[in-house]
Amino acid sequence: MAKTYTLQRQQFFPRPRAEIFPFFADAANLEAITPAFLQFRFLTPLPIEMRPGALIEYQIRLFGIPLRWQTQIEAYDPPRRFVDVQLRGPYRLWHHTHEFHEVEGGTLMADLVRYQMPLGPLGRLVHAVLVRRTLDRIFDYRQRTLEALLLPQPARGTPVMPSSRA
Repeated sequence: MAKTYTLQRQQFFPRPRAEIFPFFADAANLEAITPAFLQFRFLTPLPIEMRPGALIEYQIRLFGIPLRWQTQIEAYDPPRRFVDVQLRGPYRLWHHTHEFHEVEGGTLMADLVRYQMPLGPLGRLVHAVLVRRTLDRIFDYRQRTLEALLLPQPARGTPVMPSSRA
């Protein structure tokens, strides 16, 4: 049986959930919070209507290898949560839950990723040597980028939330 790994992250935004959730619900913003080394590009035409059953296909480069990744929105409950699952991609299992909690002073965003590696013992070795560190690097980048995009800046005031849509 494959080993299931978890990745958990939380990030606080001093803004109401009603202002934070739409940024994450706009699939086009995924490109903005993905590090350049992954060479992320959408294959599904934008805009993508977020709803249960929505399919999103994109391509990344992981360790120099081009990979197509297809996810499906399994659950969509604005402004509380949504869940995406990998239908095709580099993992045996990828189940990503995004939750948005109203807390005193703002919103606490929580990510929970449950994933499994393919290839049995070889997959466990690759996870230990490369994959876990790469996932940490990706999610660290995401956290820094979200801070820059969504947190108030001292000299500039509160930034306007970007979107790739015109």
